[in-house]
Amino acid sequence: MIYLQLFLTFFKIGAFSFGGGYAMIPLIQKEIIDIHHWLPIEQFLDIIAVSQMTPGPIAINAATFVGYKVAGIGGSLAATLGVTAPSFLIILIIAFLIMKFRHVSWLDAFFIGVRPAVIALIIQAAYSVAKNSFSGVRDIIIAVAVFCGLYLLKINPLLIIAMAALLGIALY
Repeated sequence: MIYLQLFLTFFKIGAFSFGGGYAMIPLIQKEIIDIHHWLPIEQFLDIIAVSQMTPGPIAINAATFVGYKVAGIGGSLAATLGVTAPSFLIILIIAFLIMKFRHVSWLDAFFIGVRPAVIALIIQAAYSVAKNSFSGVRDIIIAVAVFCGLYLLKINPLLIIAMAALLGIALY
């Protein structure tokens, strides 16, 4: 039963989240923490952090980790299949429709209208994660240092992650 629940929950997340993994974070959080109570917020934030650091899409990584925490390897498979199935099906349908109707103006209008909504979802996800991640000045120092390293100094994100981990070890 838990495998079906994981599959259906992550299928819903995959089906109703536009904009990729970061845009899915609020829906994943609502489902995992608020609705099903599978994980506490602290563990969810750890999973999001690990999902961002590991290769692959964040939504698939998060589904895999959450599924494993909830129901072991079987849960991991169920959640991962659930989150990927809608994208696979949607891409097949969209590819067909784009090839068939690529010169139709409403299709362009649809994609233009979806873009701002995706940006809003990403901003909401960043706010949600930030709200629950900062517990003091040290957290803000790490965040500002990472932002400056990425945005101003253009340091490689992999090096930034390693430096943030060392900074975390030094400060905590």
